Amino acid sequence: MLAEERFSRILSIIEAEGSATIQELMTALDASESTVRRNLITMDENGLLTKVHGGAIARRPSVSTHDEDVRNRKTMNAEQKNAIAKYAASLIRPDDFVYLDAGTSTEAMIPFIKETQAVFVTNAISHAKLLAEKGCRVYLLGGEFKSQTEAIVGEEAMEMLSKYNFTKGFWGTNGISVSKGYSTPEIKEAMVKKYSMKNCKRCYILADASKFDQLSSVKFADFEQATILTTELYKPALKKYKNIVEVKE
Repeated sequence: MLAEERFSRILSIIEAEGSATIQELMTALDASESTVRRNLITMDENGLLTKVHGGAIARRPSVSTHDEDVRNRKTMNAEQKNAIAKYAASLIRPDDFVYLDAGTSTEAMIPFIKETQAVFVTNAISHAKLLAEKGCRVYLLGGEFKSQTEAIVGEEAMEMLSKYNFTKGFWGTNGISVSKGYSTPEIKEAMVKKYSMKNCKRCYILADASKFDQLSSVKFADFEQATILTTELYKPALKKYKNIVEVKE
């Protein structure tokens, strides 16, 4: 069994049970004690689990309960965001009906969008303005304005979304967890994300490496519901998932 296969197997056991002893892992993997210990040390260093005396326990992420102000988020991991955004923009075709979620990751796409014949729907006033300035046809959702993230949320926004069927959609997220899915701190914004993804054929999550294994208060989609566009993965256990695309910076 290759090292990456062992990492994945160990992680699935730890996440399912919460913990495992070295002896249990030796039996499950049919591996020697030295191999298991070496794997646990590597996985602990990569932040995949917490090594303890005699075994390992799941590394439970803290739950984020509030959004960072959008003005602060624009400068965070800017190089990664731009690389991801450029790749995401290249996926848009002239005949696409595109949903563009509010957020700094999706806003970074707009300067790279070349297919101005595509039609866009967004819940971000800033996105709508920038798209219109490029000459794109754009529809802005109505509803409650959330100043912290500059997003339109609420029942009116969800009612409008029920009328649309998108060919492609691009979303930001506060956290990604294989077992817990995609999450964000505020329920109204989570519901808009959920409804828009529900009515979309191809869903893409734009996320830099810091978003993996993070958890926020409200889940809006399962892990399998979207393709994740990110930069180089630094956790080997994540490389087995076919819905993760690594974009070169």
